[in-house]
Amino acid sequence: MKDETIQRVEKDICDWTYWQQLSPILEGFSFRKDMRVEEDIYALFSYENTSMHRAATAYYHEETKEYKLSVQVGLTNFCRIEFIAPDIEIFEKRLTEHLKKLLVELTTFEPTTVSSIMRKKKIMEWDYGKSLPVELEGFELFISPEKPLKITNGSYIILDYSDFSIASNFVIYYNIFRDEFFGEARVHGIPEINYLFDSHDLAELAIKLKHHLVSRLQDIRQKSMKQRQKQRQ
Repeated sequence: MKDETIQRVEKDICDWTYWQQLSPILEGFSFRKDMRVEEDIYALFSYENTSMHRAATAYYHEETKEYKLSVQVGLTNFCRIEFIAPDIEIFEKRLTEHLKKLLVELTTFEPTTVSSIMRKKKIMEWDYGKSLPVELEGFELFISPEKPLKITNGSYIILDYSDFSIASNFVIYYNIFRDEFFGEARVHGIPEINYLFDSHDLAELAIKLKHHLVSRLQDIRQKSMKQRQKQRQ
């Protein structure tokens, strides 16, 4: 991050009285003052629920010259567009209006907020989804089809098997605009895409999961362990 950007942000927040309004605990999330630079992001503060693997972080993004708020659910991180602001005053207004509601949303599932397209697809009633084991090859069923997670660009996470101890997971998304299911992995935190699980309906997806899910999780674990070994060398 450029020095002038850091100076701009620190000037914005040096007299920011909004800090004083923030509760140390809010809707089960603990407040943390970050004040650190990571590449092109200046992180301001976070609310984190470690037991649920969820967090929300307020930050300034140098690339877009905007204040933003990112959400972390498990190993998935995405920006919430309703918080994006061109200056600190508008950002504070949006935090005041939406932050508490967002934290509640992160800890509860409300079926009525799910897209009508998702409901017509009957993903939440999917019999195969209900039969998925809560643990598979050392991975935890962190997100199930019964409680999909809306992220960005019309996509929902309908399946997430995670092993947080190795920062690795396997995710199935459904995109309402493309009417398509697709998979993505994180191997020791690094995204890895393949097209093995691409499907246009739940029946096709169920067949591919039956045939390939176990081997895919095994492959993710093997690659993650190799990555960890390289880092230790």
